[in-house]
Amino acid sequence: MGKSKIILTIQHSSDIPKYQQLVNAINNAVGNNVLTEGDLLPSVNNICKTTKLSRDTVFKSYSILKENGVIESVPNKGYYVASETRKVLLLLDTFKAYKEVLYHSFINNLPDNIITDVQFHHYNIENFKTIINNSLGKYYKYIVMNFNHKEVPKVVSKINEEKLLLIDWNIYSKSTNNYVFQDFGKAFYESLQEANHLFRKYEDIIFLYPEYTNHPIETIEYFKKFCTDFDFKYQILTNSKTYNIQKNKAYISVSDRVLGLFLEQCRSKKYEPGTDVGLLSYNDTPMKKFIYKGISVVSTDFKQLGTKAAAFITEDKPMQKYITTKLTIRDSL
Repeated sequence: MGKSKIILTIQHSSDIPKYQQLVNAINNAVGNNVLTEGDLLPSVNNICKTTKLSRDTVFKSYSILKENGVIESVPNKGYYVASETRKVLLLLDTFKAYKEVLYHSFINNLPDNIITDVQFHHYNIENFKTIINNSLGKYYKYIVMNFNHKEVPKVVSKINEEKLLLIDWNIYSKSTNNYVFQDFGKAFYESLQEANHLFRKYEDIIFLYPEYTNHPIETIEYFKKFCTDFDFKYQILTNSKTYNIQKNKAYISVSDRVLGLFLEQCRSKKYEPGTDVGLLSYNDTPMKKFIYKGISVVSTDFKQLGTKAAAFITEDKPMQKYITTKLTIRDSL
C-alpha cells in the first residue's frame, strides 16, 4: 500500500452533512475507478488536516463505509478499499408479476460486481422518504420509480442527478433527469386504435378503474378521447364492489385483481371471453398468454425497461428514453 490516490474536498457551506460528503466522495471514487481494490485511503489525521474536519466526523464516515463493505482497515497500516463491488438501489412501487420481468431483466444485464438492493415504497410517501434518506451516499447509482405525491420531487432532489434514473412513469421529472419511461397516454390511444375493429363487436366499452388503483389517470383521458374520436359508447366504473360483467360489452382493466373478478364472473355466467364479452388487460405477464386461451393486453416492454436501466448502471452516460407500448391481441378480445 502506497500513497493514497484521492484528494478529498469538503464544502463546509453545503446543506449535506460533512460526514456524508466524505462518504459520498469515497463511494464516487470507487464507483468511477479512481480508487480500486486494495488502494490506500488517506489517514484520519491527514483528512482532518486537509479538510478541517473533526476526528469524530472522519471516524463516522469511515465507520459507515466499513459497515457497507466499501473499505476495510488494518491495525497500524490504515484504511483501504475492500473491493470494487458497487451497490445500486432499485426502488419500485410494488412487486407484481410484470415487475418481476423488469427485475430479472435488470439483474441479468449487470456484471457480477454490481450488487442490487431492491426496495418497495408501496405508494407511501413516508416509506419513500425513509428509503431515500437512508440510502443517500450508500449507492453507486439509484433507479427510482416515481409516484403521484407532491413531496416526491423534494425527496428525489437529494440524489445527485448524474446518479439517478427515473423509471416507468413520467411524473415530477425535469428536463435534466435521466429516465426510462413508458407512455400512458398517446401510446395507449394508438393501441386502442389498433383494436378498433375488435371493439366494434360490442355495444360499448367499459373501463374498469378501481378505487384502489395507482394507474396514471392520463390513460383515462386518452380512453375518453378514443371513444369520442371513434364514436364508441363508453363508461368508466370506479367502484369495484359494484362491478357486474354484462354480455355484449367490452372491458378494459388496469388491475389484475379486477382481471380475476372478471374471469370469475365470466365462468359463473357462462360468458366466453372474446365472444360474449371482450377484455383488454393492462400490463402483460408471462401467464396472460395461457389464461382463458389468452388475455389481450396493452403493455410496455418491461424486459426492455430493465435492460435499459441496467445500461444506465454500466455505461455511465446520460439516458433519456421512452419504451415502446404495444398491443398484443389474444382470444379475450
